[in-house]
Amino acid sequence: MPEATPLQTVRAAAEAGFAAVGLWIEPERWTAHTTAEVRAALADGGLTVLDAEVVWLRPGPMNPAHLRALDIAAELGAANVLVVSSDPDAGATAGKFAALCEHARGMPLRVALEFGAFTDVPDLHAALAILGRVDLPNQALLVDALHLHRSGGDADALAAVPRQWFSYAQLCDASAVGPAATDRAAIREEAVDRRSCPGEGGLPLRALLAALPSALPLSVEVRSSRLREDFPDFSERARVVRRLTQRWFDAVLAPV
Repeated sequence: MPEATPLQTVRAAAEAGFAAVGLWIEPERWTAHTTAEVRAALADGGLTVLDAEVVWLRPGPMNPAHLRALDIAAELGAANVLVVSSDPDAGATAGKFAALCEHARGMPLRVALEFGAFTDVPDLHAALAILGRVDLPNQALLVDALHLHRSGGDADALAAVPRQWFSYAQLCDASAVGPAATDRAAIREEAVDRRSCPGEGGLPLRALLAALPSALPLSVEVRSSRLREDFPDFSERARVVRRLTQRWFDAVLAPV
C-alpha cells in the first residue's frame, strides 16, 4: 500500500488478520511521535514488524539516513531491513552493505540484500557474490518471487544458498512471461504496478516454496495499480490480498 502512512498500514494489516506487517520508512519524515504511535498500533493489533524498507544504496559515500533507518527499524522491533543497490560498483555496494551490517550489530534485525533486474544487484549470482564477500552473521538474502523469475533464476539455484542466509522471502504472482531482463524501466514498472496475488499468475511458486527453508516467514509483496484502483480502502485491500493468498496456500497444502 505505497500511498498509506505507516500507521495506516499497521491498522489495515491488523484489521485484515495478518500476523506481521512491512513498513516503509522515510527517515527524513520520521519523528519520535511516529515511532510512538506506530508502536502503540502494533501492540493494539498484536502485530510484529517483519521488515522495514527501503535502504537504497547509491553511488558515493554512505548516506547517514540509511543508518537512521536501521535505528528506527530496531526501535520498532523489526526482524529485517530490506536493502537494494543502484551503485554499479559491486565493491562499493559490498562495502556499504557491510557498514550497514556492522551498524546493526546488537540490534534484533537482519540486513537483507534484495536482487532485481532493475537494480545493480541484478540477479541471484550477483547477490551471493556480495554476501560471500561481506560474510557477516546478521546479513541475509531476500528472494522476491518476481525478481527471481525475471532475472533468470529458479528454485534449483536456491539449493546452493547457505540456509543461514535466509531470513524471509517475498511472495507474489505475475504472468509467466514478462519484460525483457534488459528493459529496466519495464521490469521496475511491473514490480511496482502489475503484481498479482499468489495463484492469479503463472510464476512457479510451488517450486520456490519447496526450495526455501521450512517455516521461513513470508511477506506478501503485491504492489498493484489494479488493487489500488479497485480497493481504495486500505483495510479492504489488505483483506482481499490475505484472502486470496490464504486460498492459494490452502490449495497448495491440501492433501492429495
